[in-house]
Amino acid sequence: MWVLGVTERRVMGAFWVLNLVLFLVQVVGIKGAHGIGEHGVRIWPMPLSVSHSHKSLYVGKDFKIMSQGSKYKDASGILKDGFSRFLAVVKGAHVVDGDTSKLDQSRVLQGLNVFISSTKDELQYGIDESYKLLVPSPDKPTYAHLEAQTVYGALHGLQTLSQLCQFNFSSRVIEILMTPWIINDQPRFSFRGLLIDTSRHYQPLPIIKNVIDSMAYAKLNVLHWHIVDTQSFPLEIPSYPKLWDGAYSTSERYTMADAAEIKRGINVLAELDVPGHALSWGKGYPSLWPSKDCQEPLDVSNEFTFKVIDGILSDFSKVFKYKFVHLGGDEVNTSCWTLTPHVSKWLKEHSMNESQAYQYFVLQAQKIALLHGYEIVNWEETFNNFGNKLSPKTVVHNWLGGGVAQRVVAAGLRCIVSNQDKWYLDHLDTTWEQFYMNEPLTNITKSEQQKLVIGGEVCMWGETVDASDIQQTIWPRAAAAAERLWTPYDKLAKEAKQVTGRLAHFRCLLNQRGIAAAPLAADTPLTQPGRSAPLEPGSCYLQ
Repeated sequence: MWVLGVTERRVMGAFWVLNLVLFLVQVVGIKGAHGIGEHGVRIWPMPLSVSHSHKSLYVGKDFKIMSQGSKYKDASGILKDGFSRFLAVVKGAHVVDGDTSKLDQSRVLQGLNVFISSTKDELQYGIDESYKLLVPSPDKPTYAHLEAQTVYGALHGLQTLSQLCQFNFSSRVIEILMTPWIINDQPRFSFRGLLIDTSRHYQPLPIIKNVIDSMAYAKLNVLHWHIVDTQSFPLEIPSYPKLWDGAYSTSERYTMADAAEIKRGINVLAELDVPGHALSWGKGYPSLWPSKDCQEPLDVSNEFTFKVIDGILSDFSKVFKYKFVHLGGDEVNTSCWTLTPHVSKWLKEHSMNESQAYQYFVLQAQKIALLHGYEIVNWEETFNNFGNKLSPKTVVHNWLGGGVAQRVVAAGLRCIVSNQDKWYLDHLDTTWEQFYMNEPLTNITKSEQQKLVIGGEVCMWGETVDASDIQQTIWPRAAAAAERLWTPYDKLAKEAKQVTGRLAHFRCLLNQRGIAAAPLAADTPLTQPGRSAPLEPGSCYLQ
């Protein structure tokens, strides 16, 4: 048995007292400006505008969806599936066996009417994600009412409605407190991403689907799939079928049909990181290596290299319909090119040094992607080295540090912010408070330049995560960033501690939905802020 020393017991005791104070102040109801939200609102992320009162309603046993007057016909079943998932999470935490027929029927909601203006259901960057939610409808008091321009705005509205629902242990039915609710909402940024890395550790398909479901709960909308890297190449590429010889094993692979499965209402930004981070490609096609002894980056002198890239992107275009593809371009050590005789000879024949060859490779890959109809995302090293040569359709992905986004937008290019000191989830010493306070528009004051920051992304690099610990490493810190990316700037808390109670409530909600979100750990001698375990017995809301 592990026996705590005096110092450790004091640390844990002090930590428990601190949490108890936070609980009393922020959960029980002694509210600060944002303690559990505006006037007791616990929705995460905080909507654009919220009003409510003090009455309670109940969700009927046969709660149904209607689309009276809606222009959207749901031919693909997107709304139907979203409503089924809504019912599953609302009723999933407990057995709902109460009899609503014995309740005041004027207080029982029979269903939800959803009105969607657009007939289209294409999932793409920049679609309208706004919605308006009324609980109950003023025109039909036994129904809730949800309006949206697109079906994807309606899905966000369903997520918000699900957070208003809770189980009543007396009546054994689902209730909605503090009605009537009037919520108007829309995102601050169009790109709100989470990166997962399936090269360093294979993530089984059900785990990826589970991650996507959890993203939807926090209104993140882009899964950046870092599919392949130095360590493994797990994805099927029909044009070049030996590429997935680079997988760890024959069972740790994804078919193209698997790849098509993981969308589930989320944009998928597929990444093909070139020319570095690509050693695994040569397991199936050794000629992609400069030599057997010098295997990375990809051979810039070999035309076959670019034919393979073209084939991969051709296959991508059949499955990954998001307007962007990520072409990497980071951490390229070009010494292999000068050390390999035939590559060194090619460089001399083309009057290139290593840096020029790196630029050539990136720009060639960009041209191929453009021919397949993609716009391009590249890691920031490409901008730092030859930003004025990049395609104007490039989005620069900032990761190394601050100040880069300012320079990118000043140059007229778009930017995604993921600075590693604040938004890298594999940095286990980065606190949720730091995730919350990281502002993508820092020192960008001109409105036309602010518009070029299309959003941000938290990155779950895979060196130390597999199926056993990915969710508790992602959550709840990713949720802190999700509010920064969704909620209007003037609605964000000025200090992270003001949202502690509301984020703790959301973390517990994730747990109730089967998402293994970790506690809101403090940085103490016994814990790390990322992927921590509870210190001792107690309520979920105290951790």
